[in-house]
Amino acid sequence: MILAEGFSGDPHYGKTMRGVLRYRREDVVAILDSTRAGENQDGVPIVGDVGSGEAYDPEVALVGVATQGGRFPPAWRALLAECIRSGLSLENGLHQMLRDDPELQPLADEHGVELRDLRRPPDDLDCPTGANLDVDAPIVLTVGSDCAIGKMTVSLELDRAARARGIASVFVPTGQTGIAIAGWGIAVDAVVSDFLAGAAERLVVEGRARGGELLLVEGQGSLVHPAYSGVTLGLFHGSVPHALVLCHRPGTTEVEGYPGHPLPSLTDLVALHEQIALARRPAGVAAIALNTAGLDDDAAAAAVASAAEETGLPAADPVRHGADGLLDAVLASVGR
Repeated sequence: MILAEGFSGDPHYGKTMRGVLRYRREDVVAILDSTRAGENQDGVPIVGDVGSGEAYDPEVALVGVATQGGRFPPAWRALLAECIRSGLSLENGLHQMLRDDPELQPLADEHGVELRDLRRPPDDLDCPTGANLDVDAPIVLTVGSDCAIGKMTVSLELDRAARARGIASVFVPTGQTGIAIAGWGIAVDAVVSDFLAGAAERLVVEGRARGGELLLVEGQGSLVHPAYSGVTLGLFHGSVPHALVLCHRPGTTEVEGYPGHPLPSLTDLVALHEQIALARRPAGVAAIALNTAGLDDDAAAAAVASAAEETGLPAADPVRHGADGLLDAVLASVGR
């Protein structure tokens, strides 16, 4: 059961719920949001309380929201406690760690359930060792003009398209939603900055060990974001990609939530990302992935054509148009 109290209708703060529904739908039995009780989302029933959700026999309650600052709304404490008392383990992707909670962890112990904090980094992280450069598989990183524009979605759509062709690709999760979908990974935005590149190295090494012959690394943040550029750079240098896919939402001109911070042109963004790559592992932008969810078909087609003309690169919305064209460009860029 996905906990989305108050946020199930919000595509931004409810993005964890939406990602899991799209890519792990078979494991979701219900969504909890009292503001939409009785409705459904993508065919999944929405219930108003934990008791109503029990009718669908859930085993785990997943926190399906991504709040600003990564903290629980105050009213959620009672909801989390009720889940525990009902015998539900909790999976939590917010920065606020449930296992450190002096009330909820003892309650979980009492009821024999597990509290899993998806953003808790491993204890033994360190700086990169150079093992990332020895990974014998193409590494592709999604980067973006802003946060929350679909970098994870683009990586997952490319992974789906590659697998459909019989390519042994692996989606490499770097955030809480990706971890909830794939069942492994490290939330790099919760890692001490000195060890961020080392965490990214560990992820690509593990992705190869999981059988990945094409590694599709989920991007985070944005190089031009005034708050979240650091996580982008550390992930970039630690995952040492061979190629990049630049993600963008057409029509945006400023960083969301930061008025007065303009977005560079797509051409400038391509140049910036290619310049910032490590000298040991140059990486070019192979394609432009657009998020056209807010546009009608004609406007979406025009945006794709405009992006391709401006940058000279293949462009598409992989959700709307399929990811095959983007995958062709990626494979060509890495010699596959």
